[in-house]
Amino acid sequence: MRMVFALVLVLGVGLAGFAVYMAQAYIGQTQAQLEAERAARAQAVPTVRVWVVARDVGYGEQVTAADFGHIPWPQDAVPAGAFTDREVLFPATAAPFRTVLRPMEKFEPVLASKVTEPGEDAGIGARLTRGMRAFAIKVDVASGVSGFLRPGDRVDVYWTGTADGMGSVTKLIESGVRLVAVDQISSTERSDPALIARTVTVEVTPQQVAALAQAQATGRLALSLVGAQDDSVAEAVEVDTRRLLGIEEERVVEAPVERVCTVRTRRGSEMVEIPIPCTN
Repeated sequence: MRMVFALVLVLGVGLAGFAVYMAQAYIGQTQAQLEAERAARAQAVPTVRVWVVARDVGYGEQVTAADFGHIPWPQDAVPAGAFTDREVLFPATAAPFRTVLRPMEKFEPVLASKVTEPGEDAGIGARLTRGMRAFAIKVDVASGVSGFLRPGDRVDVYWTGTADGMGSVTKLIESGVRLVAVDQISSTERSDPALIARTVTVEVTPQQVAALAQAQATGRLALSLVGAQDDSVAEAVEVDTRRLLGIEEERVVEAPVERVCTVRTRRGSEMVEIPIPCTN
């Protein structure tokens, strides 16, 4: 009997020791996991809620709150113009829709430059910078760079006409003006050339509008496409027929005129001029 009791006692002590060992191992593993989670939280990048489109949207499409969602975005990498507040994207007191100015793909952040103000359409007026005006220039396949112009491009404007004393002359009158529309198309996502553009609309100041209107009325305008990565400003350019053909202007040399000094003397009823040496 004593043997059985001793055996049971030893077995119980062994089980208790094993239970204590397993508990210590579990507690140690849990503490390690908690420490790892705390370290991961310390290294985590702070985020903010950024509104994105929930589906692919195209130019000119009207979108409402149902077409948007929000995702976490690194706080230090939020794109300029992104919306982080739904009340800013769709104010309660404004129209419940905006119009898309640039195509966007699903989950792409919504920027202020890609949509109009609430309730506005995608007309040219929504694309003009504050203080600027839209002006249409008549072009053809030659003056319009063979139809390869598209909204968003920058162009130099040249005037060809007749100037007093110079005959026919071509002059750069505006440099680096931005196109906001080609014919009736104002989308910046066109990649194919237009067949024949009849007009292009540029964004210019009121003073430039007056200059372009006068130039268009007195001569012919031609456009020169500026490279997308070109940030240089074109210098003054003026070419007339003589310069084009390399003809130097003839200089007329005037022969020196001999100075004659006289003195008048009356002889009776007649006035006579007598030459004398000039003193001055």
